[in-house]
This record gives sequence, structure tokens and C-alpha cells, in this order.
Amino acid sequence: MELRHLQHFVAVAEDQHFTRAAERLLVSQSGLSASIRALERELRAPLFVRTTRRVTLTEAGRALLVEAERILAQVRSAHEAVAAVQGVLRGTLSLGTEQCIAGVHVARLLAAFRGRHPDVEIRLRQAGSGALADEVAAGRLDLAFAYRTRADTDQLRSVSLTGEPMTVLCHPGHRLAAAAAVVSPDDLTGEVFVDFHPDWGPRRTTDAAFAAAGVRRTVALEVNDVHSLLDLVDENLGIAVVPRHFRHKRPSLTALPLKGTGETEYETVALLPPERATSPAARALVTLLETGDLAPPQDGPQAT
Repeated sequence: MELRHLQHFVAVAEDQHFTRAAERLLVSQSGLSASIRALERELRAPLFVRTTRRVTLTEAGRALLVEAERILAQVRSAHEAVAAVQGVLRGTLSLGTEQCIAGVHVARLLAAFRGRHPDVEIRLRQAGSGALADEVAAGRLDLAFAYRTRADTDQLRSVSLTGEPMTVLCHPGHRLAAAAAVVSPDDLTGEVFVDFHPDWGPRRTTDAAFAAAGVRRTVALEVNDVHSLLDLVDENLGIAVVPRHFRHKRPSLTALPLKGTGETEYETVALLPPERATSPAARALVTLLETGDLAPPQDGPQAT
């Protein structure tokens, strides 16, 4: 089995199309097809279901994809490790993050990183914490800033960033605002809730808090970005339970502490693969985050 066969296989799996994958890889479509056939012969299993419009993975293909991505990530890390020993950090830093993550200013951190390591290509994507954890464990991301969704495993480890309590946000004209008191999940029974997709860290934290309190709630208004959530609460269409730092994004809203959440504090972490599989670029980024030295380097690009 050759690395190029795995690279070709992953490209077709990602694009779900032979022609598009061939164009991206800068190879002929016939050559790409021959590469996939060679891989299928070696594994003695079909990897794709082919139609005139698209290709989809078979069960064997799905199993191979997980391992192929991990192998290619390790090969990339090996190349980058050798370059780092030679004194130059090169390659790609693939980073994931939830929106408005606490404990790290992502844009500022990446700007500082680029100033120190201009030969590293930075790739960034936003997603929910569950998806980000899976991406790091599979080797598709070098690291991610997310809510702690699971205990450390042999494929995933975490570095704590910060923790904070959850807060109830409501319109100033809402009945809760008039009370201006600490509230519990019981006090929110029957309320209309605005919340994020179930994969998001704040949603997971809130669901856990209400489950621990034995209180059922229904999320009537589900969004995938912070500003939409704040807009809906600002129009008095519902209330939201969010990490405390969200209150600073919309000072016009009333923020009330939520009690009785116990161990469901919102904790954000940097998710990384095992130490042996962590890329030099990811190590450099974590070091920069831990030292807090985010000022531009003296010999780096100057602002204009």
C-alpha cells in the first residue's frame, strides 16, 4: 500500500467525485481511478459505491477513511518534525474552534503565531465541540478550542483554558428581570428557550444542568451563531442559558446567575492528539498560548 493511494482515496472520499478529486490532486482521472482500483484489489473490498453523479463510501471505505486520515496526519507530522529540528517550522496548522470560546482570543493568538512562524499555513474552521473532538481524534485537525466534552483517551487529550458559571440572559421586560435574583432550573420551568445546536458546548452544559436538576425544558428557537441567539433574546422571544462572558456581548440584556448547576460548570479546553502525535505547529501554538506572549515579534511585520 502506497501513501499516494491513501491520499487519492481520501481526496475522493472528501469530494465524493472522481473528476473534482483528480482536478484538486492535479492527476488524470484515469490515473486516479487506477489508483483506487489498486487499493481495492489489495484490500479485497470495494471502497466506493459509484453512480453517474457522485460516489459514496462503502462500509469498508468508511473504516479505511478513519485510519487513512490518521496515517496521513502522522506522515505530515513526521515531515514537520524533521523541519522543526532543522530550525524551521513549516507545514500546516489545522485549527478548530467553537464561536466565542472563553479563555483564548483566537484571532490574536493566530496573528502572533503567524508573526513568529510565517512559513506555516494556517487553516481554521468553526464547529460544535463534539465534532471538533472527533476531528482532532481522527487526525483531521491539529488541535481545537472547545468545551470539554469527554475524558482524555488514547486518541485525545485536553489542556484546560478556563472555567466559568452559566448565566441566564433575558429581556429587561421579562418577568425574571423584575425579580433581579439568582435563579435555579426549577424557576425556569415553562419558559421558552433560545439555544444552540446540541453539539455546541454551551448547549451541552445547559442540558446537563437541567438533567441534573430533574427539570425538563424545550428549546423552541435553535441557532448556530451567538449573535442570532442574542438578537432573539433581545426581542423578548425567549431566554437563554449561556456562559457568563456572553453577557458582555449585549449589555442591554439582563443577566441573572444560575444556581444549582453543580459540576456542570462551562469549562473550555485545548483538545490535542496524544503527545507523540502532536504536530510541531500545534506544540508551538500551545506554548504561545501558555506563555501569553502575543505581542508582535520585534523583527516581524510592522503595522501600517
